[in-house]
Amino acid sequence: MASQIIGKSSLMQKLESFLGLTSSSKREFLILQTTFRVLTIIFLVIAISVMVTCSQSIVMFGFPFKASYSYSSALKFLVGAEAVVCVFSALSLIFVYLQYRSESHPTNYFFLFLHDMAMMILMISGCAAATAVGYIGRYGEVQIGWGSVCDRVSKFCNRTVVSVVFSYLAFFAYLTLTIVSATKLRSRATE
Repeated sequence: MASQIIGKSSLMQKLESFLGLTSSSKREFLILQTTFRVLTIIFLVIAISVMVTCSQSIVMFGFPFKASYSYSSALKFLVGAEAVVCVFSALSLIFVYLQYRSESHPTNYFFLFLHDMAMMILMISGCAAATAVGYIGRYGEVQIGWGSVCDRVSKFCNRTVVSVVFSYLAFFAYLTLTIVSATKLRSRATE
């Protein structure tokens, strides 16, 4: 049991040193938080703009067919989740700055951790929904009888993939922010 606790402690120390949090001051914490939040906003603005502007029209069997993100509830959910996370990321920049300017209370770090975790969960749920629909669109579902549509609307599918990749980058940025917030909260609790 004691070896497991020591192992977890050394794992946490390795994670802290990897993220550069071993001797983190308030200024370093602010820089790290600001960098990842701004990166998240950039990734999400790109993801939203690519998804919203991608559509493709084709004629199949004499009938016009249009592929658009708005025809899929999963892709609409992803865009909605991205918009919410983007707005809350911008608002959290203000909170992080105010926390830097004032005397930091451990409760503030806890709220920051909760915010980061909620945004991370929202991002991964949107990414997972879009990935599932994208997989069916690309490869179909033979057992149910759903065919692939990406061989007909490849431009739409390729742009959707680009948007989902940027969404995953935003998720990984929030995963890092969650780890950083948890680490800071842990270090504040041991002071």
